[in-house]
Amino acid sequence: MKAQENSALTSLFDGQHTVPARYFTALPDGRIECRLCPRLCRLNDGQRGLCFVRARAGDGLVLTTYGRSSGFCVDPVEKKPLAHFLPGTPILSFGTAGCNLACSFCQNHEISKSREMDTLAEDASPQAIARAAEALGCRSVAFTYNDPVIFLEYAVDVAAACRARGIRTVAVTAGYITREARGEFFAAMDAANVDLKAFTEDFYRRLTKSSLAGVCDTLTYLVHETKVWTELTTLLIPGENDSDAEIRAMCRWIARELKPDVPLHFSAFHPDHRLQNKPRTPHATLARARAIAIDEGLNHVYVGNVHDRHRQSTYCTGCGTRVIERDWHLISRYRLDPAGHCLACGTALAGVFDGPAGDWGRRREKVDMRRFRADAAG
Repeated sequence: MKAQENSALTSLFDGQHTVPARYFTALPDGRIECRLCPRLCRLNDGQRGLCFVRARAGDGLVLTTYGRSSGFCVDPVEKKPLAHFLPGTPILSFGTAGCNLACSFCQNHEISKSREMDTLAEDASPQAIARAAEALGCRSVAFTYNDPVIFLEYAVDVAAACRARGIRTVAVTAGYITREARGEFFAAMDAANVDLKAFTEDFYRRLTKSSLAGVCDTLTYLVHETKVWTELTTLLIPGENDSDAEIRAMCRWIARELKPDVPLHFSAFHPDHRLQNKPRTPHATLARARAIAIDEGLNHVYVGNVHDRHRQSTYCTGCGTRVIERDWHLISRYRLDPAGHCLACGTALAGVFDGPAGDWGRRREKVDMRRFRADAAG
């Protein structure tokens, strides 16, 4: 470890943003093994895991980013993306720094790959975040931009503060978490969008330095053993995970091992981070993937990062009526009752519906947390 990094690490360990971390075990050789994600980083004193935010301090493990964020914004919930969770409503979104994957194509790499703690520009306690969400009229809070698994202790505390005010919580995650940690983490969540990045171990090994099997295990757990509303996103990268055979195999697995009603979002790639040699995903590729998914029995399939009103809208599984029409993230037509039943035939739409659709539209507003910190302190 470099001398300046050692100094910064020691200083940070003494600061207000460091808290004891959970899910680790001592090894016979004197190292500590982090048990939060399947990477199982083994650390000597002062070393950080690959995520960079969980580090060994003495005989324990600490989270070094508790209460610090890369910034707060109010987004449409559809941007997470969630198509069947409180449609049209605003969601307070934030992340921290670091990540437990190493995706070559990361589109938030300034945050998720950051090794600079100065990236974390905003201080916010769990109570301040809950108060801000309530004051701003947000129905939910999203842990996003980087993977919330790595700041589990902070996310769980924020979720508890939010639930005390009737505000729901959403995890935008790659789903790379151990069996022993996932119970606590997902018990704090009302919804999740999980990146199913591809459907081959080769892709996960080469381009994310992680494992497909672990993510599939998380998904089956979420859908069959929890009440967390779950949607999936696959970023289609030309020449890497966009073949008909791979898409068909993935969709067949979702329909068989999860549920046909689990929404799947195919999103367009743009060159970024270390994968600059690939072209943007053609719109036609997204349309083809959606057609394959529907052919394999999936009921709700969407395309993202493109303008496509037909393929971004939601259809009743009973009568085929377009029950939610979307123009980007703006809901232009809504034909569901407050409980999520089709107004044409009465079929219940899978998802979380609580009242009429919101009218937040496509807005994105930055949030200055300073006044909520002051309010919370008062």
